[in-house]
Amino acid sequence: MKRRKSKKRTKRSSNIALLLFFMVLIFVLFDQFKQINIKETAVSLMPNLVSKNVQNYTPLLEKELKEVNLEEYTLVLAAIMQQESKGKGGDPMQASESAGLPPNSIQDPEQSIKQGVKHFQKALNYGSQKNVDFPAVIQAYNMGIGYIDFVAEQGGKHSEEIAKQFSLKQAEKNPEVYDCGGDKNNFRYPYCYGDFTYTPKVTKNIEILTASGTGKNGEYKSVW
Repeated sequence: MKRRKSKKRTKRSSNIALLLFFMVLIFVLFDQFKQINIKETAVSLMPNLVSKNVQNYTPLLEKELKEVNLEEYTLVLAAIMQQESKGKGGDPMQASESAGLPPNSIQDPEQSIKQGVKHFQKALNYGSQKNVDFPAVIQAYNMGIGYIDFVAEQGGKHSEEIAKQFSLKQAEKNPEVYDCGGDKNNFRYPYCYGDFTYTPKVTKNIEILTASGTGKNGEYKSVW
C-alpha cells in the first residue's frame, strides 16, 4: 500500500515538474516572439524617417564617390544630405557655401552632389593629414575645414564642447551675421555659427539609413 502511494506521489511530482517545464518554455518562446516582433516593427518604421528623395539620390552619391574611390562613404553622404535638406531643393547637399558661393546658389542637384562630395573629400583628406577623428570630419562638413585645425589643436578628438568653442569663436568674428536670427531661445544661442550638434545628428541618420536598407549597405565597410 505504501509503495502504491509512493508511486502516485512520484508520478504526481513528475507531472507537476513537466507542467512547470512546459509553462516556462511557453513563456520563454512567447517573450522571444514578442522581442522579435518589436524589432521588426521598429525596423519597418525606419524607412518612414528617411526622405524618399535621399533614397533616390543615393545611387548618384555612390556614383560620384566611386569617381574618387570613396564609395564606402555612400551612407555617410546620404546621412549628411538627410540632415542638410532631406534631399529637397536644388542644393540638396547644401554645398554652395563650400564652393565660396552664397547659400542655395547651386540650383542643380547633380552639381550639388558633386560639390558636396568634393567638400567631404577635402575634409576627409585634411582630417587624415591633421590626425583628427572621423566625427571631426563630419562636423567639418557643417562648420568648414577650419574646424579640423581647431580640433587638432585640442588633441584631435571631436566633442560637443569643442564644437561650441569653435562656433562661438567664429560667431564673435561676425556677430551681426551669426546671431541665430536674434532669437535667444534658439537652442544654438549663443553658438550661432553652424550647428554644434551636427555630428550626432548625422550619426543617428547613418543608423536609420542602415536599418532601413537604403542602398547596398552590406557593401559599405565601417567608417568609424
